[in-house]
Amino acid sequence: MRVLVTGGAGFVGANLAIGLAAAHPDWELVALDNLHRRGSELNLPRLEAAGVAFVRGDVRSPEDLAATGPVDALVECSAEPSVLAGVGESPDYVFHTNLVGAYTCLEHCRRHGAQLVFCSTSRVYPVRRLNELALEENETRFVLAAAQPLSGASAAGVAETFPLDGARTLYGATKLAAELLVEEYRAAYGVRAVVDRFGVIAGPWQMGKVDQGVIAHWVIAHRFGRPLQYLGFGGGGKQVRDVLHVDDAVALIDLQLQDPGHWDGVVANAGGGLSRSVSLRELTALCRELTGRETTVTGDGADRPGDVPLYVSDCAHLETLTGWRPQRDVRAIVADVAAWVDANAADLERLHAA
Repeated sequence: MRVLVTGGAGFVGANLAIGLAAAHPDWELVALDNLHRRGSELNLPRLEAAGVAFVRGDVRSPEDLAATGPVDALVECSAEPSVLAGVGESPDYVFHTNLVGAYTCLEHCRRHGAQLVFCSTSRVYPVRRLNELALEENETRFVLAAAQPLSGASAAGVAETFPLDGARTLYGATKLAAELLVEEYRAAYGVRAVVDRFGVIAGPWQMGKVDQGVIAHWVIAHRFGRPLQYLGFGGGGKQVRDVLHVDDAVALIDLQLQDPGHWDGVVANAGGGLSRSVSLRELTALCRELTGRETTVTGDGADRPGDVPLYVSDCAHLETLTGWRPQRDVRAIVADVAAWVDANAADLERLHAA
């Protein structure tokens, strides 16, 4: 099988291409990336060592997609993933990369009869609705109340039936619009496709920053003694996200590529779930323990545009479709990231000083 991974030098894309190449020596893996994200160039030697062909190109360009040749499957990992993308600046890059890029990927699949695995996001759920979740508060985190006012919400998290009316950030809007395009291509052209609504994915080789890649950002800050802030919601660091190890995401996508018929038409939350959730305050304690280092953490209670105090994926729908389950908990994820940071300290210090 020949598989194209767009955004293939990014965090998820590179780990996916390398993981698939190792699991399936008879498959041909191609990674397409424009190297827009700082640090993505560090993945090029890894791709080469794994036998993955790298093509420098832009997902927005039909010609660049065409240059990769016919494929049996395409995994779309190329999105601009920042929740602050377009805020206070032109939305041009996030719009064209996430929505026009999805269109060019769908066209490539249509022309070649290829399966599409579309990496979407929990950010398709509207900010206003997420802020209506009933929360309780304990010493270290916000907690979902047993009784929730909205359909699709429970103590287990947010399900796919959660309301979709309202604004959700430009990032979330472009990804939801792309999901609608995927469904239209299924209906009009018979493109086989599955949509994975991932939440926070973390693990080695993530070049974390404030607005995306929080686990790596937190670990790197502890390793190099850089200050951190708890932003919004009173500045106490009690906001919560569920976390999925990138290797667990790779295992899920691998299953989907091997059985396109079973997964065709599926739109599912794919996260760590409640048992793999963590608050920033809890993450700080884990980083201090696992790195053996401390850094200054201050609080700023001013809320940021598009932020929510809690998001946890309810993955019950996905679990009815497959025996796949996340294998690594939050502690293991942070430990993996910390070991990777230690092993690549010189490159990371240079990168983050730039």
